[in-house]
Amino acid sequence: MADILLFSYGTLRQPEVQKALFGRHVEGTPDALPGFRQRMIEISDPDVIAKSGTRWHPMVEPSDDPADAVGGLVFRLTSQDIASADAYEVDYVRREVRLRSGLVAHIYSDANETGDA
Repeated sequence: MADILLFSYGTLRQPEVQKALFGRHVEGTPDALPGFRQRMIEISDPDVIAKSGTRWHPMVEPSDDPADAVGGLVFRLTSQDIASADAYEVDYVRREVRLRSGLVAHIYSDANETGDA
């Protein structure tokens, strides 16, 4: 089965979150999401807070400044890993984006955002 590329700029990079979701640590490759900026949102789901250790999680949004970019890691995950991540990312929706490297990867972004990330 082919790997699914996922770009994480937030709690999915934490070893304890990866262990809880995937049962293992996942190595990532540094990359960036150009044309976006980051803000913090408050999560209310107790399971997500327990896994991440915080109720404040980053969210990306398009930026008016083309020089803006959000750094993070690209993970190669299985479809089972993605299903676990989807269940964890309760206030987000998964979308495809093109990263600075040229790779097309999934990200979790604002579920209330209109249009593609």
